[in-house]
Amino acid sequence: MVQRVALVTGANRGLGLAIARRLAKEGLHVIAAARSERAAFETAALLTAEGLSVSGHQLDVTDPASVARAMADAGYEHGRLDVLINNAAVAIDRGQAAASADMEKVQATLDANLTGAWRCCTAAIPEMRRNGYGRIVNVTTHMATFARMGTGSVAYRVSKTALNALTCILAAELASDNILVNAASPGKVATRMAYGKADRAPEEAADTFVWLATLSDDGPTGQLFHDRQPLAW
Repeated sequence: MVQRVALVTGANRGLGLAIARRLAKEGLHVIAAARSERAAFETAALLTAEGLSVSGHQLDVTDPASVARAMADAGYEHGRLDVLINNAAVAIDRGQAAASADMEKVQATLDANLTGAWRCCTAAIPEMRRNGYGRIVNVTTHMATFARMGTGSVAYRVSKTALNALTCILAAELASDNILVNAASPGKVATRMAYGKADRAPEEAADTFVWLATLSDDGPTGQLFHDRQPLAW
């Protein structure tokens, strides 16, 4: 039995930490990636102390060199990279309207939430193709679905809607490579992004992401989920 290797971005707290812990409990080796090297190593130490197989790696999704280094190191050190969880994101424009947007915040949000996740995908895919197996899970939000599109947090909404589109495109491109690409909304999770409006703990929300990260080869791809149920784009 080969031990699968998963990389989780933004794994040092909140949902990312909960996903990393759950994946490790499922028997995967988890690379806990964080923008700060110290945060990544402290997270790895925390989870290793729980008897889990976890290592840390610095990864800033907005820095191309950082992303390339993390993915290459995963392949070199572990011989494979099977799972990528694109969790790292920013939400810095709460209440902002499109008609009067702060474009610097818009650009920063797109750089992290869309381009950053996209950059991680392009760096991870060659590692996945080497072993004919891959699972990519993008963390999105109900706020990015057209059914719930509205005002406020416009940059965050747009970035995640674009990430949804990227999910579908990559899924179509990679289906023949046995690389399944899906997105999931965690709901209103008790993290720093929730602004006090959470209705669930990160540990509960992590379940769907772990399920998508460990799908069998005939599992779904190019779909959006919440609580393991399909969610309309």
